[in-house]
Amino acid sequence: MINQNERKNIPPVSEYTDSYLTGIVDIIPRLDGVVIDKAVDHLVAVKENQGRLFFIGVGGSAANCAHAVNDFRKIAGIEAYAPTDNVAELTARTNDEGWDTVFLEWLKTSHLSEKDAIMVLSVGGGCLERNISANIVKALEYAKEVGSTTMGIVSRDGGYTAKVADVPIVIPPIYEDMITPFAESIQAVVWHLIANHPKLKI
Repeated sequence: MINQNERKNIPPVSEYTDSYLTGIVDIIPRLDGVVIDKAVDHLVAVKENQGRLFFIGVGGSAANCAHAVNDFRKIAGIEAYAPTDNVAELTARTNDEGWDTVFLEWLKTSHLSEKDAIMVLSVGGGCLERNISANIVKALEYAKEVGSTTMGIVSRDGGYTAKVADVPIVIPPIYEDMITPFAESIQAVVWHLIANHPKLKI
């Protein structure tokens, strides 16, 4: 514990650092725990049925997908994958078939089925009308077609993911100028919660 004499020698926290940390603290209690628990229950079913969990995301969220795959395989014992982890296939499909369908075609080759689940990590959730993350939209369309469970951890208005997913976990966009860093930071909070949930943890 810091005594008063030591505290005098500690420089004040910068305004930006304080506002960032305060923002995270503001958002966390606004997450819908009921919806998060619903995601856990769906993943329990996936695990019991020996299904697979596919993480879909672009940009910083793609890096989060790689981390999440590790956690769900190692901590929760669920077979998990992220198309963006295979750079060779990702770039080949982008070059030959187009960016919009890279996840769709990857999932087709993986024989996505009703036993499996898709987890979208995305700031905006995808929108065909504005040509934003169309690859996520097409992956979700295919997942719904084959009967896979669809989930997402998204922000802004949730986009297409929030509209169609069985379990959309929406991070409230209460700080307009910080939506992306807060969304991608809190994605990690949520998936760590889920992967370490007593119902799933090995």
